[in-house]
Amino acid sequence: MADRSPFDDLPRPLAVAVHDAGAANMIAAWAAAAETPPERVIAKGPALSIWQQRFGEDTDPASDPAALDDMACLISGTGWASDLEHRARIAAARANVRSIAVLDHWVNYAARFRRDGHDQLPDAIWVGDDEARRIAEATFPALPVKTHPNLYPAEQARGAGPKPKDGDILFLLEPARSDWGRGAPGEFQALDFLLARREAAGIPLDAPVRLRPHPSDPPGKYADWIAAHEGARLDTSPDMASALREARWVAGLNSMGLVIALAAGRRVISALPAHAPACVLPQTDILRLADV
Repeated sequence: MADRSPFDDLPRPLAVAVHDAGAANMIAAWAAAAETPPERVIAKGPALSIWQQRFGEDTDPASDPAALDDMACLISGTGWASDLEHRARIAAARANVRSIAVLDHWVNYAARFRRDGHDQLPDAIWVGDDEARRIAEATFPALPVKTHPNLYPAEQARGAGPKPKDGDILFLLEPARSDWGRGAPGEFQALDFLLARREAAGIPLDAPVRLRPHPSDPPGKYADWIAAHEGARLDTSPDMASALREARWVAGLNSMGLVIALAAGRRVISALPAHAPACVLPQTDILRLADV
């Protein structure tokens, strides 16, 4: 039986507003499984690429987050990289459109709804697992919180296939937005920490490393690092399923991709060094390299 989409129970017409990759992947998977697609899609940034990759390059999402007057319901992401989703929630409140926000991770929930000192909460919150629901209910006790299975990790895990016997290390990068007092971006510190401690993680010294940049990373960010490390290369796979096919080990910081890799049966490592904040992912099967 195919996965059922929670979109099928929403009032129509339905609008979607997305920018960052995390919630965009969740929402796009629900849209693909729905009996009827959303009537309006407002997408920019990484979400635009995600939407066009899944639904076709000729897909032409709208760009105005205030274009909601004729909608009955809004589904929005809760990313950091823009105010598009925040502005869409403001427009929904003004137009008396039901507003549902999707939380795609496990951290900083309250701050996701704040821009320039202004809070704009939705009418309801959707999450993808019980741990996220617990955090959301504690953070927003006045809002209804519903759990709807996140179809995206299972979808990508199925497409990854079995763990290869002679696979490489796939490092899922993300901006740490801190140097942790060490004078270098945290994501580069995590890369170096993994290479320094990979034997402790059970990884052979000759295992090649493949770097998968974050959607927000500028082109060429890791070129110098790759040039300085023999066997390292850039991953250019179109999606996580493709990226995981060659991977035996998957490392990163706090990326949702680590959760997908777990579902795909890979050995998963958080490479945050001991002087960095601890990994926030709740999955206990993730090896915390700083603890080894």
